[in-house]
Amino acid sequence: MMQLGRVCLKIAGRDAGQHEVIIGVADKMVLVDGQVRRRKCNPHHLEPLAQTVDIVENASHEQVVAALQGLGIAVVERKPKLKKAEPVVESSAKKSKK
Repeated sequence: MMQLGRVCLKIAGRDAGQHEVIIGVADKMVLVDGQVRRRKCNPHHLEPLAQTVDIVENASHEQVVAALQGLGIAVVERKPKLKKAEPVVESSAKKSKK
């Protein structure tokens, strides 16, 4: 039942209630992406839906979003990762005033 391109609903965990597409199948885990973060997932935490999409294995996030939007499932874009701020280095003049 868990096959490449199957649209599923996450039923457990922090992403419960979100739609996702299976983009990879391993022995006991599946790789999912969509309204959730791209990650490995236990198939017992998924409810497969009747819909499937034509998608290649390990498809990019943009391809998954386009496939879900074709089915009428809206995907909110993720926030870009913030760059780490560089540490502020105190000048030697400020240290000597103590």
